[in-house]
Amino acid sequence: MSEVLYVYTAAGSLEVARRLVQGAVRERLAAGGQVVGPVESAFWHEGSFGTGQEWQVVLRSGAGVYPRLETYLREHHEWSNPEIAAVPVVAGSPSYLQWVRGVMDTTDDRDGR
Repeated sequence: MSEVLYVYTAAGSLEVARRLVQGAVRERLAAGGQVVGPVESAFWHEGSFGTGQEWQVVLRSGAGVYPRLETYLREHHEWSNPEIAAVPVVAGSPSYLQWVRGVMDTTDDRDGR
């Protein structure tokens, strides 16, 4: 059974965020996902301070599929250096965690991993 992860990224538009979530779930790289936003961001980029609106993407995935999910996000993202961060879920509703693991285990079995 794979460790459950929440994988985060952000996009500059609702359309891109939706495309990333839907694509990752369709490809079975995530059991599900959400788009949150817009959110206000402040950041340093290429030596300059900036602010702007972004759409946060939160994906429910597993450690076993994470490398493929990261590759997918990099290949389909609009930005050359997008935020991609994974956080392990250390506790949660047993039935919820089993659902995520079940989707991810099915994905791993399908790919022969």
